[in-house]
Amino acid sequence: MTTHPIDFERSRSDEPKMAALRDHFPILSREVNGASLIYFDSAASSQKPIEVLDAMTDMQRNEYANVHRGIHLLSNAATERYEAARETTRSFINAASADEIIFTKNVTEAFNLLAYSWGQENISEGDEIILSVMEHHSNIVPWHFLRERKGAVLRWAPICESGVLDLEEFERLFSPRTKLVAISHMSNVLGTLVPLAKICRIAHGHGVPVVADGAQSAMHMPIDVQALDVDFFGFTGHKVYGPSGIGVLYGKRALLDKMPPFLGGGAMIESVSQDDVTYGPVPDRFEAGTPPIVEAVGLDAALKFMMEVGVDNIRDHEKTLLDYAQNRMNGLDGVTLYGTAPGKGGIISFNLDGIHPHDLATVLDRYGVAVRAGHHCASPLMKRYGVDAMCRVSFGLYNTGTEVDSFMVALAKAQRILA
Repeated sequence: MTTHPIDFERSRSDEPKMAALRDHFPILSREVNGASLIYFDSAASSQKPIEVLDAMTDMQRNEYANVHRGIHLLSNAATERYEAARETTRSFINAASADEIIFTKNVTEAFNLLAYSWGQENISEGDEIILSVMEHHSNIVPWHFLRERKGAVLRWAPICESGVLDLEEFERLFSPRTKLVAISHMSNVLGTLVPLAKICRIAHGHGVPVVADGAQSAMHMPIDVQALDVDFFGFTGHKVYGPSGIGVLYGKRALLDKMPPFLGGGAMIESVSQDDVTYGPVPDRFEAGTPPIVEAVGLDAALKFMMEVGVDNIRDHEKTLLDYAQNRMNGLDGVTLYGTAPGKGGIISFNLDGIHPHDLATVLDRYGVAVRAGHHCASPLMKRYGVDAMCRVSFGLYNTGTEVDSFMVALAKAQRILA
């Protein structure tokens, strides 16, 4: 497998230190409509470094076999790489044990697993689940299933105009019927970073577990699930510079051990007879069938890449970009920025007066700028701000201040064209 040493200078200078990292992402060298690609859509899905591409290719060319059930060399090698990815994931979020890491196909499946398995055992008619109005649909719809099928009640924590979660109103939502808090660690629209450790302390004071949607935060900042004391935490491979088709559900072992399986089939059992079935231990119990083997190897490479770069360095770099871009956009006529919470992540959602976000994104694409436009799978949040859609810029470790300058030029051109 080819190795690609990372030359990352830990300085405050943006362009020199990031230039070497950009070389690790082959797609960034391509042109779009005759212009250099500016990829500002990492909140939807990040680009992949060569380390990830090489690891997955090497796995398929040289060591692919099914895992766990074989005794031949290739099966043993594949199993070792698959389980090594679990240990890397444990280290990345500082879980207490690799057994607390469950591989799913994405974070959406992780939350559906929880809603089905944990919810089946713990939710009865009239029980309440607290969410915030800035949740992604992936952290809304599975709980609606419990509302429809079990009679659960969804209660919604509000946010301030700046996008800050109203903690006083959040705590007022608790009642003797509250059974779960399901909340985004970082909003995929506003970039708001919620005080997750404090939320867990509040919830635990009421005897209520917390599931956190870390799909955005895992990409932008260090995660320590033990320090946060969060009960469940989910994130997805394709946003942390890894492949699609794999997600992660972390759960405290004491809670996972009490949960029944989500899917049934091979690998998740200890024994099966015509009259009985005995389920396997955690995490095997929740990984029925052939798992995402090659994708796990890609995730392993992606997380190692991030840890080698330094997640603190990624966070600091993106903050510099965020501050620079927001300051420049604040000077535009007719711009509305959504989400100005202190400490927010590298996401800017905005609208321009009289211009539909879809039209704006279409014109920006002519100049090679990839942004996202729409409701961003956060319809309750759109309703909160009284809009149908927003345009969203989201940064990754490979973006630069020079790209922000080029984006501003393209934005001004688009504004003139669409006015």
